[in-house]
Amino acid sequence: MADIADAAGVGRATLYRYFPSRDLLLQAIGDTALDELTGRLADARVDTIPVTEAIARLTRAFISAGSKYVALMRTGHKPVDPAEVDRRIGTPLRELFDRGIATGELRGDVPSDVLLTLFGGLLEAAIKTQPGYGVEQASAAVLAVFLTGAGPQVLVERV
Repeated sequence: MADIADAAGVGRATLYRYFPSRDLLLQAIGDTALDELTGRLADARVDTIPVTEAIARLTRAFISAGSKYVALMRTGHKPVDPAEVDRRIGTPLRELFDRGIATGELRGDVPSDVLLTLFGGLLEAAIKTQPGYGVEQASAAVLAVFLTGAGPQVLVERV
């Protein structure tokens, strides 16, 4: 908490007045992150554009926003209710992926829940590596892997 107060340019007493514990501070940061991501999702107006363009917009928005919260991710602490994250972020993304599957913009052999998990994993990895890579480069990498695959054979059947 002392390091956080120093980084924020406030005294420890001031920090503790607003956040009496580390958990409450992490909760506030998590709530702020979720609010920002929800706002970016709404601003992207994904229901009005082609699915691949929507995914590109969201990728850049999420990596840009998420890079501010990478320290929170590294704590391993889950300050936000997972059900709330799913309601505000997961459900709209699954709906987007379902639309992409229905229109043929996304492959139909992978369920939207699996696409969501894979997309989320790519975003998380990009956010963690982004500071040395840049938002645009990290976004382009996520899009290339997610939309076209990492190699010539995208899905390998189990033998």
